[in-house]
Amino acid sequence: MNFTKLKVALLFTAGLFITLPVSAQIKEQTKIKDATAVLTAFSEMKETIPSELLQVTQGIIIVPKLINAGFVVGGKRGKGIAMVKRSDGSWSNPVFLTITGGSVGAQIGVQSVDLVLIFKSSKSLTEIKNSSFTLGGDLSVAAGPVGRSSTASTDYKLEAEVYSYSRSKGLFAGITLNGASLAIDAPSNKNFYGKAMTGNAIFTAPVNDSADVKELKAKLNTMK
Repeated sequence: MNFTKLKVALLFTAGLFITLPVSAQIKEQTKIKDATAVLTAFSEMKETIPSELLQVTQGIIIVPKLINAGFVVGGKRGKGIAMVKRSDGSWSNPVFLTITGGSVGAQIGVQSVDLVLIFKSSKSLTEIKNSSFTLGGDLSVAAGPVGRSSTASTDYKLEAEVYSYSRSKGLFAGITLNGASLAIDAPSNKNFYGKAMTGNAIFTAPVNDSADVKELKAKLNTMK
């Protein structure tokens, strides 16, 4: 290889190292945008998440396009984000996570659903660290009340620790989450934040000021 070809090869290789960290974030940026779109879709539905519940929410998980498939024995797989409220009432940075799990029952087919989990306490999420927890096992989960106001629904303040909302094709879709496992998506967090971090470290880190994160937080604030 002559000097000119060698120089071009080195420049090309250097360019790869420069652009890889940026392009590695694209999937995570898309996931944040998708999460914002999910919240927008929920807020535009006639029967939506009650404002009273959102006012007391201390944590939220948003999983766009969760795949719910099965033929008698079902399975779930999806990636989403988790956020908690800080002591000043503002929302934390998003932590990327995965949800996996199975269920048994009379079911058939494959559907893609948007999933939102409402947490009454942020402790469940801040303590997840690099491990995982099981819905219906480590944490009680129930279908959340719907409607602009929750006064005509069940008392959400006294029962489950987590309330689930899912929608498919513009309508609410009930899915079973008992046994589903939530875990930190370490590779995605590293891609987005540029270094390996625990979930709690991300929750308490200085505010990420990227445009996508700002838009997501703004949407959460409008849903109160």
